[in-house]
Amino acid sequence: MSDINNSSQEKYGFPFVDLEETKPDDDAISLVPREYAIKHQILPLGAKNGSIKVAIGSPEQLTAADDLGILINKTVEISIADPNLIRDRLEARFLQGMMSDLPTEEDAIPDGDNVDDLADLTKLAGEAAVVQMVNVMFAQAVRDGVSDIHIEPYEKELKVRFRVDGILKDTMSPPRRMHAAFISRLKILAELNIAERRLPQDGRIKLTLGSRQIDVRVSIVPTVQGERAVLRILDKGTSILTLEQLGMRADTLEIMRKVISIPYGMILVTGPTGSGKSTTLYAALQEIYSPERNILTIEDPVEYQVPGIGQIQVRANIGLTFANGLRSIVRQDPDVIMVGEIRDHETAEIAIHAALTGHLVFSTLHTNDAPSAITRLLDMGVEPFLAASSIVGVLAQRLIRRNCPDCVEPYMPEPDALIALGLNESHYDVNNPPFRHGAGCEKCGGSGYRGRRGVYELMTVDEEVRRMTVEREAASKIKDHALKVQNMRTLLGEGRLAVLEGISTAEEVLRVCQREDI
Repeated sequence: MSDINNSSQEKYGFPFVDLEETKPDDDAISLVPREYAIKHQILPLGAKNGSIKVAIGSPEQLTAADDLGILINKTVEISIADPNLIRDRLEARFLQGMMSDLPTEEDAIPDGDNVDDLADLTKLAGEAAVVQMVNVMFAQAVRDGVSDIHIEPYEKELKVRFRVDGILKDTMSPPRRMHAAFISRLKILAELNIAERRLPQDGRIKLTLGSRQIDVRVSIVPTVQGERAVLRILDKGTSILTLEQLGMRADTLEIMRKVISIPYGMILVTGPTGSGKSTTLYAALQEIYSPERNILTIEDPVEYQVPGIGQIQVRANIGLTFANGLRSIVRQDPDVIMVGEIRDHETAEIAIHAALTGHLVFSTLHTNDAPSAITRLLDMGVEPFLAASSIVGVLAQRLIRRNCPDCVEPYMPEPDALIALGLNESHYDVNNPPFRHGAGCEKCGGSGYRGRRGVYELMTVDEEVRRMTVEREAASKIKDHALKVQNMRTLLGEGRLAVLEGISTAEEVLRVCQREDI
């Protein structure tokens, strides 16, 4: 923080304030209009004798800070602070005010569930209470690092749930009669048909929250209790992780780098939805990027835009599918191709032929472990000799929650959990067990976990794996070979190490990774 302090004073001539130590004054905050402070990222710190002290993140906000003095008729004293901390403090403080402004069940909120007229629906969606509710929902979701928002209507209630670190939590319960207006507001933002309530609809919302650019994927489906919405949040301000930041162990990282440096062939990343496959692929593409290489991707959707890489968005409604897009990409003289997902035989065939004709191809599959990816391709109808010749490596992965660093403490897992992990007293010091968990604190929302890291199972395709592929051997036999000859660690084995290092808990690893004793 001292580096920021020194550089700020040298460059800008303003004093630096450390927001970790200095707390904003409520009276000063109440003097500044909420929308103005959030839009211009100006944090009021204190007010006295006709002046107000504010913090800004860069000189770009100087004009807005001067205009604030005219707006509230006070002299403005300017300090420089970390822009990330300014954003966090503003979101935390003003979110409380936005929440207190929300309507209660007793307030006069129109009941929109029985409204069919398009004009009335549009009017309902523009009601101040509805607009405020949606704004608060997005602001809180972005502040809390939420990946998905679920809006679920039931007979007598409306639930809003947030998915944080892979776990869904009840967050808000708006009045049930706001449901139709709530969904209509989302449809208007996503440019969907608000009069259509019988069919599923998909759309996209682009938001600016303070200094952040947010993309929201919207999926709305009809249920017996009304329309249900799931919103996937993609924060464009989030930087793309590097391979080192993914949490790979040194030996796995070394092999992964060798695999992605191969000039041609296919590399598959497998795992369920939400296991971080796209993040890993982006990290790999960043690692091998150079101006001498032409890298093209086809994705559904394009989650993060990567400088220097050509990215194509799948649009099935106009015939731009993975297969059709991939055919066109091959004619674009690529060196590296990334296919967002192999969903069918046609896409698999084109991707494999691209790998066999001198291209490095990255893609994803939904399988439980690395060896199953090969048999999954064969089940899709890919010829065994083509799969054997093209695939060079398969990475299976999951995301486990990390223990919260602020409330972590020693604990002893249940004996059954240790047995399921394959741990016994020979693996650790009985007098000083290494196990840790989070007790639960304000910073982790009482969960005991904060943030996630990956666990990885990396299998390379050697001559024996190729032979077994051609002979259609079972995935279990391929796995046995990888464990014995390649010293591959399973997902559970990786999780076991994370537990012994105090990174996560036995319960969390067993929640995410498949037990091997079943």
